[in-house]
Amino acid sequence: MRFRKPRPKATLEEFFKINFEENNLWEYKADEVDLLAELVDIIRPKDLKGVYSVDISDLIKLLRENENYSAGFSKYLKGILKNKRFNKILTDAGILTDADFFYEVRKRMFAKLIPDQPKKDTLEYVLNQVFFVKTDPIWIRKIPYEQIESLFDLVKFSSIYTSVAAKSPLAELLFAIDALIHRIAGRAMESEVIKMVPEYENLESPFLEFQKEFALLTEKLISEKNNFLTPKDLGYKQLLILHKQCLEYVQIAFKNSEKYGISLRVNQSLLRIRQQLFRLQTLLPLLVLEDVDCARKNSIKLSFDLIEYNCDKTNVRKLISESTQLLSYEVTQHTAKTGEHYITKDRNEYFKMFWTAAGGGIIVAFACIIKVFLSMMDNSAFGHAFFYSLNYAFAFIGIYLCGFTLATKQPAMTASALIRALEVGRKSQGVDEAEKHKAFAEFFARVFRSQFIAFVGNVLFAFPVALLGIWLIDEAFNYNLALTKWYKLINDLSPIHSLAIFHAAIAGVFLFLSGIIAGSVANRDKHEQMYYRIQEHPLLKLSLGRVKTKKLSEWYEKRWAGIVSNFWFGVFMGSTASIGIFLGLNIDIRHITFASGNLALGIYGANYNVSNAMLFWGVFGIGIIGLINFLVSFGLSMGLAFRSRNIPISEVRPVISSIWKHFKRKPASFFFPSLRSENKA
Repeated sequence: MRFRKPRPKATLEEFFKINFEENNLWEYKADEVDLLAELVDIIRPKDLKGVYSVDISDLIKLLRENENYSAGFSKYLKGILKNKRFNKILTDAGILTDADFFYEVRKRMFAKLIPDQPKKDTLEYVLNQVFFVKTDPIWIRKIPYEQIESLFDLVKFSSIYTSVAAKSPLAELLFAIDALIHRIAGRAMESEVIKMVPEYENLESPFLEFQKEFALLTEKLISEKNNFLTPKDLGYKQLLILHKQCLEYVQIAFKNSEKYGISLRVNQSLLRIRQQLFRLQTLLPLLVLEDVDCARKNSIKLSFDLIEYNCDKTNVRKLISESTQLLSYEVTQHTAKTGEHYITKDRNEYFKMFWTAAGGGIIVAFACIIKVFLSMMDNSAFGHAFFYSLNYAFAFIGIYLCGFTLATKQPAMTASALIRALEVGRKSQGVDEAEKHKAFAEFFARVFRSQFIAFVGNVLFAFPVALLGIWLIDEAFNYNLALTKWYKLINDLSPIHSLAIFHAAIAGVFLFLSGIIAGSVANRDKHEQMYYRIQEHPLLKLSLGRVKTKKLSEWYEKRWAGIVSNFWFGVFMGSTASIGIFLGLNIDIRHITFASGNLALGIYGANYNVSNAMLFWGVFGIGIIGLINFLVSFGLSMGLAFRSRNIPISEVRPVISSIWKHFKRKPASFFFPSLRSENKA
């Protein structure tokens, strides 16, 4: 089958010669939107890189020199735009339709594949057919304003203030503003939103006042048959004051999330209100005219805004970015506070970290032995996943409740504390930029050596305790538990004979996710007032007493988020290999502390008959696994923390440079504390 080559794009002269030679036909071609789409495609730049200005002088020159072209084109455009409704673009395009985040994502992704096509009597239909490329608003705004004005005059467009009758542009604008204000007021009066702003509990709602004031203003415009307001209009000034109060209300609600927590649904509701207020901030000034020239200026501005809003309505990246920023901030706030406990500042805390890490290594050693035992059970892949997950989960929860340390859990926590330190430095007034980063580098050195000693404590104790444990089992039951497993236990640690690096990276991702879960649970419980609800639970107070119930609520507040986080971390770690088997993929996890214990079990299982090369790659692999665990979890956590605080990526380079300079100046400080106590960075 032969395919025809696509027709080459016509030039402006060819386009007008073919389509506008007989101008008397154009008033009958108002439904042919494809012709306007073809003209825009001729003008549209192929690539915007390096384009600072888009020139349409050729189009203007062509219309000026040929009266048939300008007259026919004017009739055509007016026919297309006549009585076209556009209030839906102003009220809906680019604004959340619901508080359900996942529904909104699905809706926008589906609309990207199969765009929603409104009725042909709407301006949205025209814009969908003509300006459907996401870069259209960008290049249109790069057209010199003088050229836009010339085109506006050549096609003899009227301003939006010609009439306030039904279906007129001004009537559409007023209807859109009124609809937005009603929607904002309705959403702002929901109990979940009001709960976020107790400061306004006994005050009159600015949203209801805003609604009343605009109703009076609209009635005044209609009764006096005015098409615009003056900047000195008292009703308009009052609208601006109330609009500012509404924005402050939303900002306070977002700020209070640190005290009261916030759910995804409430976050979406507040975000929707803020988007609608920002939209009103753009639309309200269009009601005001200072002079005659402003009528044309406002009409052109409204046209630009309509194109931009319509192109932006399926933007999924922007939706996810806006919707998750506050939640990521709340999550990282929790991990930052938790992470401070993992950062040592003097020798006493440094060696205390070593001993808590030693305790973690001991528990992991027992978990390694139990896992080898579980692997010998005749079970399905699901059964292995279930028992492995329980083994890991109980081990991690035990480490957490006993106050011990698992080294790889630290990066996800300490990253947020580091970013908070950087954020404080960036906000410092009158401090040299280099000094801000120098203080951060010193803080990073404290974090790094805390990680280092935790790694050492985990590895040094997991190895001998695992070796001792399997020896005692052999002595008691005359059975070498790792006799048939030793080769796999050691070989799986080698970075060149196995996928240890890839598997260590998977474990790093799970470490990051466990930190996210901890922050999410803490944020949810804070928003739902779980601690207070437990403290005042009537049945608990009756059975346990007020004092014990209060202690239970305090324990829940302090520990529950960590327990849930460690449980799910155990599930992730224990089920990965089984999921890989089910999917036919070679995926698994490698964790530095478990790797140390497995090496001990492998050596004993082989009756110490392990080649030097195998032993070398096993020991070397433990170091590589630990490094990958750290880099992946720390990198992901740093990225989330950077984004949650709106710190630009450009900050990374000077920060890394300052850390490197500090390392060259004091390399030992990255591994060992100084003799004197250090102050917090």
